[in-house]
Amino acid sequence: MTPPARAVSLQPLVDARLRAEAAIEPDPVSTAAPSKTTQIIAIYGKGGIGKSFTLANLSYMMAQQGKKVLLIGCDPKSDTTSLLFGGRACPTIIETSAKKKLAGEEVKVGDVCFKRDGVFAMELGGPEVGRGCGGRGIIHGFELLEKLGFHDWGFDYILLDFLGDVVCGGFGLPIARDMCQKVIVVGSNDLQSLYVANNVCSAVEYFRKLGGNVGVAGMVINKDDGTGEAHAFAQAAGIPVLAAIPADEDIRRKSAAYQIVGKPGGHWAPLFEGLAGSVAEAPPIRPKPLSQDELLGLFTSEAVGRDVVLEPATMEDMCGSAVIEKPSLEVIYDTV
Repeated sequence: MTPPARAVSLQPLVDARLRAEAAIEPDPVSTAAPSKTTQIIAIYGKGGIGKSFTLANLSYMMAQQGKKVLLIGCDPKSDTTSLLFGGRACPTIIETSAKKKLAGEEVKVGDVCFKRDGVFAMELGGPEVGRGCGGRGIIHGFELLEKLGFHDWGFDYILLDFLGDVVCGGFGLPIARDMCQKVIVVGSNDLQSLYVANNVCSAVEYFRKLGGNVGVAGMVINKDDGTGEAHAFAQAAGIPVLAAIPADEDIRRKSAAYQIVGKPGGHWAPLFEGLAGSVAEAPPIRPKPLSQDELLGLFTSEAVGRDVVLEPATMEDMCGSAVIEKPSLEVIYDTV
């Protein structure tokens, strides 16, 4: 009797293929200018500060004003377009590309780009949790966009939503490689969001010193409670405030319910009409980043703890007991 054949696991081969693929460095991202007259604007801000809310309403208002707008989410959370699409998540470019590759198919524009009331939108996406670098995912995403004809698309505005907490690698791509003409920062009257905004200004200034051309068009203050720290930051950094969106309960409730508030004729229409005009016309400015002490100076000492004194630690503190000084065996020669 012939013994039954043993099952052969293909997992080692799959793992080896994945490791080999992960080791391949991404192709350099093209910095060629688009063939159409397009304003490419990168929007940065601290995670959770309201970039997606601002961009969904801004892009919607621009489209209602007759502009052709493309909104691209460049945050691994892939939530830039959720408010625009009423809470629905659209397939990301990276996820769709992986599935199509396994099936031996090519990615088409209709697989990753979707529209609502004149706004075109897509999400780059990111790697699964613990399985890759978000910044590198951004680079791969832009490679795929180029294969889909990114530089030939005829949009008036392309808005890029970037996570501003980390301005490095793929997240700093638009600034480092002149892929956009200008940057907008979204912040609020809190130290952490202004710290991120200041980091973005520092990145812009750094690459300007290296010959870059990207500038900061201005700042959008979200959840403005009137305390004034964000306005003070913008003035100190030499950038204009493009709009101040109030901390209003109506806005909060509608945003939580994935509703667009920036509709023509609505209560908040003038706010987003003004923002759309400012975004279109604001020139890219070379910012003046603040030092850490200058940034802290925007807040009261009670709010940020500026009165705290740095007390040096001792070896007794580190060891939890008295430390006996041991003579050094190092020989020190007098210099003539």
